[in-house]
Amino acid sequence: METLKVKLENKHVPTVGLPATDGEIVDLSSLKGLTVLYAYPRTSPPDSPPIEGWDQIPGARGCTPQCKGFASHYREILAAGANRVFGLSTQDTPYQFEMKSRLGLPFEVLSDADLKFASGLDLPVFEAGGMRLLKRLTLVIEDGTIRQVFYPVDDPAGNALDVLTWLQSKA
Repeated sequence: METLKVKLENKHVPTVGLPATDGEIVDLSSLKGLTVLYAYPRTSPPDSPPIEGWDQIPGARGCTPQCKGFASHYREILAAGANRVFGLSTQDTPYQFEMKSRLGLPFEVLSDADLKFASGLDLPVFEAGGMRLLKRLTLVIEDGTIRQVFYPVDDPAGNALDVLTWLQSKA
């Protein structure tokens, strides 16, 4: 059976316009240079509890620590050669805008609410709380082609450091 890493590496990302928290539409297939895209299931709204049973879903917990990790290492990731960093979830842009502000993220978050990007790459998803959510993974994309896949991401808080280490090893 083909692993996700083997299936995705050197594959061109689909031409899909994804709404970003800054109001722009981002087509990852057209971006030049290195782009880091980390996908996560969802962050919980600050005024409501997580989805019932969330902690029992393997790999679901850790979205906020993953986002904060990328925020903490953002400048280092850029210094190591990435041109852009994006978060990606199936949550809608207005929610993502609030979350980006609340967590102080220095980069934009993209919405794949209709799963067009995920479907175009056959990314792994799961269902919880009546929603289809992305499984946690990170892609390093170069000129629209996937160069590195981090999956599974067992340590969400350490994912950004893993990406940084990989980028530095390629410099």
